Amino acid sequence: MSLSRASAERTSELVESLAEIRARVQAASSSLPGHTSTLVAVSKIKPASDILACYEAGQLDFGENYVQELEEKARVLPADIRWHFIGTLQSNKAKALASIPNLHAVQTLNSTKAANALNKALPSDRPTPLRVLIQVNTSGETSKSGLDPLSSASDLDSSELAQLARYVLTECPKLWLEGLMTIGALELSLGASEVEKNADFERLKETRDVLDGYLSGLSGDGENTWGREGLGGLTLSMGMSSDFEAALKAGSDIIRVGTGIFGQRVKKST
Repeated sequence: MSLSRASAERTSELVESLAEIRARVQAASSSLPGHTSTLVAVSKIKPASDILACYEAGQLDFGENYVQELEEKARVLPADIRWHFIGTLQSNKAKALASIPNLHAVQTLNSTKAANALNKALPSDRPTPLRVLIQVNTSGETSKSGLDPLSSASDLDSSELAQLARYVLTECPKLWLEGLMTIGALELSLGASEVEKNADFERLKETRDVLDGYLSGLSGDGENTWGREGLGGLTLSMGMSSDFEAALKAGSDIIRVGTGIFGQRVKKST
């Protein structure tokens, strides 16, 4: 993949869209003083030239769904971009994914098999552990990936999510369990009023609170080797183009916006 520049017209369009999204992020975050959030620009199936234009406008965090596409883009784009993998994580793709030096986070961990493969594939000289987020299926839709959420009534000893979190902490020294991610039901986002709370976001927050308590018990009085460094607690990644403002108001730490920045995508050819 060679790197070319976007046209002046396309660059102007991207910079304007990015600025608009940033302004909306700031406005939505104003109800939570002191809370900071990360905007991940979802650039899947978009050309590297689009990413470069946003990068030059100050955007550093980008999300990709396909390992091969991410590899190709990472080779030609600036090395200080922070890449977030947000696609389905297959253990047989772990080696290729782990070879990307500026891979910042994997947001879709959902099995011990994938965690083990990723941990083994990461180079021993990587300066810091790779951040991972466990994907939670808060909506219960069969079309969505992710593990079942937790509640105060959950049996954590039999919970797949709790046991995966424990596995990362105890068996994967090259991984840092940063938090939880969800893709909520679209109809909840589109149908909710200003005063209604999004059930998927609330479910992820409850899961975070339960898992925080469980992991704190495992850590004892020692220093946490999980969560937000220096801040404590698990990070929440929730909210996309259609619902990121509601997600921010609910306390999301990471939002993933694609269409709002890059426009509608052309379907990936098979």
